[in-house]
Amino acid sequence: MDGQLETLDIAIVGPGAIGTTIAAALHEAGRTPRLCGRTPRNELTLDVGEERVVVPGPVHTDPRQAAVPADLVFLAVKATQLHAASPWLAALCGPGTVVCVLQNGVEQVAMVRPLLPRDSDITPSVVWFPAQSLGDGLVQLRGEPRLTLPDTPACGRVGTALRGTRCTVETAENFTALAWRKLLQNAAAGLMALTGRRSGLYSRPDIADLALAYLDECVAVARAEGAHLGDDVPGEILTRFQQSPADMGTSILTDREARRPLEWDIRNGVISRLGRVHKIPTPISDTIVTLLAATSDGPG
Repeated sequence: MDGQLETLDIAIVGPGAIGTTIAAALHEAGRTPRLCGRTPRNELTLDVGEERVVVPGPVHTDPRQAAVPADLVFLAVKATQLHAASPWLAALCGPGTVVCVLQNGVEQVAMVRPLLPRDSDITPSVVWFPAQSLGDGLVQLRGEPRLTLPDTPACGRVGTALRGTRCTVETAENFTALAWRKLLQNAAAGLMALTGRRSGLYSRPDIADLALAYLDECVAVARAEGAHLGDDVPGEILTRFQQSPADMGTSILTDREARRPLEWDIRNGVISRLGRVHKIPTPISDTIVTLLAATSDGPG
C-alpha cells in the first residue's frame, strides 16, 4: 500500500495551523486529504510568503460522516482537545491504520494510544515549522515545513504520503533527544504566554538569563529520561528565539490571547513531574508551571 499513492486514503483531524500546513502540502501533490474538525469550512488557506495554497473542503464536523477508516491519519489537535477528537479517531481508525501524532510534548504515544483501536498503529513526530492561524481557515507559514519521526516501520507510510511535497520527512535514531530538544523550545516559549509578548522578549538580558536557567533545569530532566543533550543546547535554543523576527509568536501565546486553555502540562508541567520522579530539583519550572496553570485555568 505504501507504494500506491493513488489509493492511499489520508485524513487530517484538526485542521489548525499544523494540520492546514500538512493538508496544503498533500493537496499540492494531488493527495488531497479528508478534513475533520470542529468548525465547518468550505476550504482551508495557507499563505507562504507571496504564495497562497487553497485546500478544498469541506471540513467535516460529524464523525459519522467518516464512511470508512483511513490508511493514514494525521492527528493535529492540541493535547487539550484530545477528548473532543476521540470520536474521530474511533471512526477513522481500523485495522492497519497508521496515526501520526502532530502534537507538542514527549508523551504523544502514551496519551493517544488508549484512544485507538488495538489494531491501529501510531507514530509520534517532531514538528519543526512555524505556522500561525490567522482565523477563518487562514494559516501563515513562516518557514520550510519539516517532520522528524522515529525510525520504525509505521513511519514509512508517513514518508510515502509526503514524498515529493513541500514538507520534508526525516527519520532519526536519536528521536528521543530531538523530541526533548523541541520540548525545551516549547517550554521556554511559555514565557511568552506569561508576559503576553513575542520573540522580541528574549532580547531582554533578564529574560535571557531566566530562560537559560530554566532550560538548564529542563536539560537535567531530559538527560534523566535518556535524551542525549549537550551543555550547549540551552544557549542554542535562546539564540534561536533571539534571531527570530521580533513579532514571531507561538501557539501557547495565541491560545492565551484567545482566552483558550493552555497546553501548560505537556509543555511545561512534564518537566516538574518527571523532575520529581528522578528527584531532580526544578524550582524555576515549578514556579513557571504554577503561573501557567493559573493563567490557563483560573479562577479569577
